[in-house]
Amino acid sequence: MVHGGPWPATSDARSTSVGTLAIERFQRPVCLQDCPPALLPLPLQDANPLNLLRQVNGTYSRHSLTAETPQGEPDDR
Repeated sequence: MVHGGPWPATSDARSTSVGTLAIERFQRPVCLQDCPPALLPLPLQDANPLNLLRQVNGTYSRHSLTAETPQGEPDDR
């Protein structure tokens, strides 16, 4: 019997709807490459309007990725 008690969780007896293989069956890959910034959710925008602490190239920063780096500060890009 597959997971789900007396009712099967899937119509295919060779697999179940739980576990790591189920993730591959039900995932929805999303790609935001070349998406206009205005269409991105606020936490994903390069301007960082929410001032979130983000890891960029291995360094944590709250800087905007679109702003110029101020003189004397390390480049966080």
